[in-house]
Amino acid sequence: MTQVLHTERLTFRPYRPEDEEVFVALLRDEEVCHWMGQERVPEADLRTLFRAILTDVYPQHRFDVWGLWREEVYVGHAEVKKTGNVDGHELITALAPEHWGRGLGTEVVRGLLRHAADNLGLKEAYGMVGANNTASLALCRRMGFRHVRDVVGDDGTVTGMMVISTTDPD
Repeated sequence: MTQVLHTERLTFRPYRPEDEEVFVALLRDEEVCHWMGQERVPEADLRTLFRAILTDVYPQHRFDVWGLWREEVYVGHAEVKKTGNVDGHELITALAPEHWGRGLGTEVVRGLLRHAADNLGLKEAYGMVGANNTASLALCRRMGFRHVRDVVGDDGTVTGMMVISTTDPD
């Protein structure tokens, strides 16, 4: 079961039905989609995805997924799940643009790494970062992620596969 996590400023809370609007708004934001390296998904599809989190992902314990809250303000989304790119788990995060540049990305990743080590028993975790996402690449370098390889999409976009030990995330 996805548990509530806390960092210094954030609460990682499993989504509740009333969180649908903020989830959809985040993943419909053009800037967020751009930096996540994905096309904007139709709103109806995001609503279907959100409901699947509540009715399929959580009940079947498929993977951990949270809404990120600072006090009672929604600031983003986070996941830890098995990745198809390698035999391991991937950390996924997305912050709302109005919360960028405040160190929350680093705080989210540290919280995910602690969860991966303490609760999931993982020794390492992966991240996929677009080659042009300089802010996220800089965060990865500061935190000690190591570049594994580049993955080239069908459209020619390049994403860096990064890995980090969960035993010493600082």
